[in-house]
Amino acid sequence: MMNYEELMQLAGKVAFITGGASGIGLATAKLLGEAKVRVVLLDINEEQGLKAVKEITESGSEATFFWCDVTSNDDCKNAVKRAEDMFGRLDILFNNAGVIRRKNVVDHLEEEWDLVLNVSLKGVFLLSKYAIPLMAKNGGGSIINTGSGWGLKGGDGAASYCAAKAGVVNLTKAMAIDHGTDNIRVNCICPGDTDTPLLRDEARQLHLEETSFLHSSGVNRPLGRIGTPNDIAKGVMFLASEMSSWVTGTVLTVDGGGLA
Repeated sequence: MMNYEELMQLAGKVAFITGGASGIGLATAKLLGEAKVRVVLLDINEEQGLKAVKEITESGSEATFFWCDVTSNDDCKNAVKRAEDMFGRLDILFNNAGVIRRKNVVDHLEEEWDLVLNVSLKGVFLLSKYAIPLMAKNGGGSIINTGSGWGLKGGDGAASYCAAKAGVVNLTKAMAIDHGTDNIRVNCICPGDTDTPLLRDEARQLHLEETSFLHSSGVNRPLGRIGTPNDIAKGVMFLASEMSSWVTGTVLTVDGGGLA
């Protein structure tokens, strides 16, 4: 009989999850925690982050919260240093933090463009920059970057988001090439529309009623629904674990068939 704990080889590992206080980040933290990973939630929402840690630890898993702005070089550098001091290692990095502004290039303000690119793309660069040496020092690791279906094809009224997520997809491939010799695997997960605070914020930006917006986002997909955060977390868990030990530089699309 197959022992799935041995197959995944996750127990005792340390994981960073950006945007970990809610949505896909929180669902992933819970799932990895159940696999006995020591999860560190990185977020700028301290109240929500601490609430999430309480929820995870009360379920019997191990979790910690670090306040971290992923657009800040110093914050990212210090977060990795704290992990090294606390755990002596970092095995999994889930670069998940992101924001969206539903505007075309004409209507975009420069500061909005900068915000989306800085959180969604620069944040991947900065945290990876400091995490990779620590991973390499301890024999390797797994980095999973959150892209999007709109990182693989264009979308309407989301120019900065499409640009940022397309950048994440190709940055993933470049990192996989550069750091494979350190036994560091780098992959990208591309969710379709998923019921998260970010998607609900899109509805508000577009002045649409949330329930009907969520329904319309899923009804035409082959599987007939939008995703749940746990749908995406399962994909992240696969890429973080040894079940994907020969998978790097790839894109895993989890979208209910939306791009099929």
